[in-house]
Amino acid sequence: MAYYHDDMRALQDRYEGRAVADRLETHRMHRTFSEADRALIEGAGFFFLATASEDSVDCSFKGGAPGFVKITGPATVEFPDYDGNRMYRSLGNIKRSARVGLLFLDFAGGKFDGSAARMRINGLAEIDESPEAAARHHGDRRGAHLVDVTDRNPSVCTRRRVPAAVQCVNDRQHHLFAAT
Repeated sequence: MAYYHDDMRALQDRYEGRAVADRLETHRMHRTFSEADRALIEGAGFFFLATASEDSVDCSFKGGAPGFVKITGPATVEFPDYDGNRMYRSLGNIKRSARVGLLFLDFAGGKFDGSAARMRINGLAEIDESPEAAARHHGDRRGAHLVDVTDRNPSVCTRRRVPAAVQCVNDRQHHLFAAT
């Protein structure tokens, strides 16, 4: 399967973006996780999960102690999905369509130039509700489901479209603000 579909290519051609898109696909895409990918993914305390079905789209914050996301194969990650607010929008969408997107961000300046590190994973998800799967993750709680994602196109996002941000934490909430 091609990374860009015909409508993406048409827009790239219309707005003179094809050359940049081709360079990003050639130089940033890779089929297996590197050691740098492992450090970012397994060190993450959160990521964003995008799911969709024919009549529902959802983007959810997923968080836990660093290490809650595990790399289990050359291009596969797994993470626990706890019952949280009990709406089950992410899991419900995954049951209808396995296609998901994960976005990892590290605002601590993890890249060589001091900018925020970020990684996008686009893949197919599978839900594993077995006790053995849940036991592999710390924080094994009632209602935990394990989600396995096999990555189809791991990619490191480019710097130009993600602003620098700072994290502010108070007693009840976490906030992200764009840095100026």
